[in-house]
Amino acid sequence: MNNYNLSSGALESIINGHNSDKPVLQVISSKKITAQGSSADRYRLLLSDGQVSYSHAMLATQLNTLMESGELDNLAVVKVDKYLCNTIQGDRRVMILLDLHVLHKGTEVGQRLGNPQQYKAAAVQGTNSEHNSAQCPPQMPKQEGGGQSFIGTVSDNQVNNNSQKGNLNGTSKGNYSLKANTPGDTPGGSGRVHKIDSLTPYQNRWRIRARVTQKSGIRTWSNSRGEGKLFSITLTDDSAEIRATGFNNAVDKFYELLEINKVYYFSKASLKTANKQYTTVQNDYEMTFNPDTIIEPCDDDSSLPTMNFNFVKINELSNETPNSLIDVIGVVKTCADVTTIIGKQSQKEFTKRDLQIVDQSGMSVSLTLWGADAQQFDGSNHPVIAVKGAKVSDFGGRSLSAMASSQIIHNPDLREGHMLKGWFEHDGHSMDFQGYRNDGMGGGGGGATNWKCFAELKSENVGADKPEYFTTKATVLFLRKENCMYQACPTDSCNKKVVDQGNGMYRCEKCAREFPNYKWRMILSANLGDYSDNQWVTCFQESAEAMLGISADELGALKDSNEAAFDQVFQEACFKSYIFKLRAKVETYNDESRLKTVTMNAGTIDFKEQSQRLIEEINRLQI
Repeated sequence: MNNYNLSSGALESIINGHNSDKPVLQVISSKKITAQGSSADRYRLLLSDGQVSYSHAMLATQLNTLMESGELDNLAVVKVDKYLCNTIQGDRRVMILLDLHVLHKGTEVGQRLGNPQQYKAAAVQGTNSEHNSAQCPPQMPKQEGGGQSFIGTVSDNQVNNNSQKGNLNGTSKGNYSLKANTPGDTPGGSGRVHKIDSLTPYQNRWRIRARVTQKSGIRTWSNSRGEGKLFSITLTDDSAEIRATGFNNAVDKFYELLEINKVYYFSKASLKTANKQYTTVQNDYEMTFNPDTIIEPCDDDSSLPTMNFNFVKINELSNETPNSLIDVIGVVKTCADVTTIIGKQSQKEFTKRDLQIVDQSGMSVSLTLWGADAQQFDGSNHPVIAVKGAKVSDFGGRSLSAMASSQIIHNPDLREGHMLKGWFEHDGHSMDFQGYRNDGMGGGGGGATNWKCFAELKSENVGADKPEYFTTKATVLFLRKENCMYQACPTDSCNKKVVDQGNGMYRCEKCAREFPNYKWRMILSANLGDYSDNQWVTCFQESAEAMLGISADELGALKDSNEAAFDQVFQEACFKSYIFKLRAKVETYNDESRLKTVTMNAGTIDFKEQSQRLIEEINRLQI
């Protein structure tokens, strides 16, 4: 035993809530289990410090490969670099190994070291069996860490962990859920309580007990049928979640009563088929409060979940359908100032703030916050932000927008949030991130490596929902100079076409202002050809200026003063070759579908790099 230097007494110290720095322990045995509600296998370990043995230990899922590869085997001696110790039902302590390295394999050790006795503290005696432990996954809040364990903070608008304990269930597919830790599922003297997943519109009598995990602000509307107001919440119990909406009188009656993370009894509300276009809640039905609806606070401590997430990594956003709602988590790399814009249709003023968020995938994406969320957001010190129900847009490749129904959590107390924070402070802050907006291509949609010729593009079934991004080397065959320019608003943040007032002033309807001047903007149609085929494409300001070799303002001056020189610019731009980054999508006009292709970038050809690429393609063909 002495040759392996086990940390005698470390396990008892950890179980009693004390810290032990990087203890050396022996894995006496292990067992693969699958926790309820999780698709990831977990490994339960019997650990020994040579003095005592302890069976309530779990290996973090990211370390499963150590077991599966055989690197970590029974009787192995390990140094635990990071761990946390949680309290679950019955005050039982579960030790979770987050990071370790194997000092000696079990085949080398070959025996149990020392004479460890099973630890029999009162906190452990209440456990029933190994099976019970498998059904109670480790929990995140209330952590006493060892080594470099993760301990996070929560903002005021989140779960109040001073009054409620929580836990975290995770899967390898990015599903996470916070859960309260206090027992008691049956409300005293309340009669039968239904589960959310049992509700249907065909039931007349039902009563549920659920936690409010999301609450929107009060929104108003005005149309030909009148005016009104509404709000929505998400209700969660241990079976499912459901969206509920209150209109007009229900807003006055229930909005102040319902609080985030509080538990209530709900009955006599209306149920109908859910409109999946406006919610990420995974339920076939949704609830509407009516004049008969009864909502009662529940004072019982509850084990109901507080929030469920299905996070999408930033580099996988290109796989999501535009206008869909997803859950996302990332570190705020940059935080812009609050700005205001005027709505195109409503002509109302809206407040917004743009964030750039990043994660370990090496990609960044723009996330827009609106209204009070934008004004109140503090982006200092690179916080972690989690958004439930962010809207996906294909603007700039991919971007995200928080909706009125979205739940925004600042520095969430989630395992994924702690890992992101630690990664950013250690490595991420110095990394260069690839943005969807940088090359207009989108992370998974292709970038500069997705080379394709026009014939291949036309032979593929490009859809109307998801655009195709690709790169090609092509030559400018023809430029359509008619209607290639327009007079635009002179402000930097607005490119709206202005209206000539006839008195030397130009009005921008978007900004609702008049200006004595304007700027020129370009929308240039070009016919490009490569070795396989040709294609009409639309070129906007930057790519059009690159192809013509002249700025829009300079070209606009020639248009007004020297028509011959204006024509010469277009003639000289023809039959020049570029590396084009393009975006193709099928669009429908007057019931006729056609392929619309937009130039995202037109760059000069690096012949050395281009030759190297062709050589690599030739070599691949020879394999």
